[in-house]
Amino acid sequence: MIRRVFHNWERRLAAAAENRIVRPFEWGLEWIDGLDDQDDDAIRRLSAWASRAVENSDQFFALPPTDDYVLDGERLTFPSAVTTPHPENNIVLARYFADKSDRGRKRAVVVLPQWNADAQGHVGLCHLLNRFGISALRISLPYHDARMPPELRRADYIVSSNVGRTAQVCRQAVLDTRRAVAWLARQGYGSIGILGTSLGSCLAMLTAAHEPLVRAAALNHISPYFADVIWEGLSTEHVRAGLDGRIQLDALRRIWMPISPFPYLERVRGKRLLLVYARYDLTFPVTLSKMLVNEFKRRGIDHQVAVLPCGHYSTGITPFKWIDGITLCRFLSRSL
Repeated sequence: MIRRVFHNWERRLAAAAENRIVRPFEWGLEWIDGLDDQDDDAIRRLSAWASRAVENSDQFFALPPTDDYVLDGERLTFPSAVTTPHPENNIVLARYFADKSDRGRKRAVVVLPQWNADAQGHVGLCHLLNRFGISALRISLPYHDARMPPELRRADYIVSSNVGRTAQVCRQAVLDTRRAVAWLARQGYGSIGILGTSLGSCLAMLTAAHEPLVRAAALNHISPYFADVIWEGLSTEHVRAGLDGRIQLDALRRIWMPISPFPYLERVRGKRLLLVYARYDLTFPVTLSKMLVNEFKRRGIDHQVAVLPCGHYSTGITPFKWIDGITLCRFLSRSL
């Protein structure tokens, strides 16, 4: 009965977003370096590219250095390591919430909000981190809020039925996050963590796996595979509608493997990890979340688990947002 109540509530909350668009399917080969835009045998070509990207993930997520950081009050800007066709998206925007205590100059967390978060998303969580004596740097993900070109009303270009673009823009988000971590290190922070929610959780996991400076990761809503969440999740039904009839799940899973947590689990061994999922989640289906937790257990990779007594959307509603926020902040405070 409780499950049915939460599932009905989740569907009502999801239905509140009326601006979802079913976009046409596209291979997006022009977004992938080394591939032309011919659709002939696109699955084979993209699958081969994905296999190489996973095998050489240090190169795939390699970070070109930059000195071009500008801090104006709490607003930090710097160039993205990936250049896209949209100038607005090529400048990374972040808000810096400096803790004023003595501990704050030593500990900091990069905060990655959920898909379609507006400019205020997770600001309250950043203030809560300050209460725990931790500075926070909150990033606007690619194609979100001020990084969104005028033709968009939602952040569709980071998750969509354009297969190549989704992979490339998620890679861009990881490189943006690594540059944010590098800036924190320049400010003298010796203990740096990362906190990501939903899509941000996936991107945080990829960053933690490839950024040596990240000591701890709090992953809020989890899945081993990027494609499966899109295929099965409540929030991405409109994306699935654009994919249906053009590609099967197993092929999509292979192509989006470079932006999935599963291939990189061994790379986070030795870091401090918190895996959080919601018992009644329809957006990140619970079977997927448990699959990831079980894989960590099977491999003997040290981690902590927290299970929220709610769903995905209801995580952002009182009292569940406080349960979640305090769980995340306590873990990071103890781990950094």
